[in-house]
Amino acid sequence: MEGAKIVVAVDESEESMYALSWCLTNLFPHDKHSALVLLYVKPPPPVYSSFDAAGYVFSSDALAALEKYGSELANSVMGRAEAIYREFGNNIKVEKVIGSGDAKDVICCAVEKIKADTLVMGSHGYGFFKRAILGSVSDHCAKNVKCPVVIVKNPKKK
Repeated sequence: MEGAKIVVAVDESEESMYALSWCLTNLFPHDKHSALVLLYVKPPPPVYSSFDAAGYVFSSDALAALEKYGSELANSVMGRAEAIYREFGNNIKVEKVIGSGDAKDVICCAVEKIKADTLVMGSHGYGFFKRAILGSVSDHCAKNVKCPVVIVKNPKKK
């Protein structure tokens, strides 16, 4: 018997951690067959030639430092998420997935590959203009994934 597979997209934001907590309180079926998948997307690795725009050479040390920072950030986010789901007990089957690239594309591909039953995301609450300029990852995912998408807004934020 296979249970629900719920993907929660997490990032550095308070909104994504609230969405995880909300999911565990209101949506996640706490049974031995269901799985919680935490999905974090690192920004795409920088692609540089050996020279930047000003003609300076990029050192491999600088690129390694950027990669190390991305890995530390991923570990930090997953650590915060673990602290939240541990509050709900140790019987939750959790899978951690870390992708790299454009968040909206990576999330959509991962949800399809994982065969998720539901995708849960936090809302950053951007206004019309900011959303028009930056785009909305949750809007894109809601329009492009095949499973239901729950976008959770933190009631403490305006």
